[in-house]
Amino acid sequence: MSDAAPISWDHLKSRQPTDADRAALQTELVARARTVRENGWADHRTEWSPSEIAGVAYLLQDAEVLEELGEQEGSVLTVFAGNLYGFNGARKDIEAGLVGTQAWFDAARTALGS
Repeated sequence: MSDAAPISWDHLKSRQPTDADRAALQTELVARARTVRENGWADHRTEWSPSEIAGVAYLLQDAEVLEELGEQEGSVLTVFAGNLYGFNGARKDIEAGLVGTQAWFDAARTALGS
């Protein structure tokens, strides 16, 4: 057995993203989506994490990229719920059917002009 202390995830459970955090994430995601629209995916598939790629692909409604990543709508929304609302807030949004996260993506699509 290891003498290392057990890992505590409590700091993540108490994280409370603010409206400013959500707005900044939306601004970044919309900017990335615009870049992909203008230049394609080629340069960004190796620069961005799979989660970031999935978020942009979901925003752009790019089913082909999501399929390549093995991502479903629900998995993308679940990951983003955590980013948007923190652990406890994400649990509530998941229980409600991810309506808050879907509304956030709808607002991002409006900002993108789709």
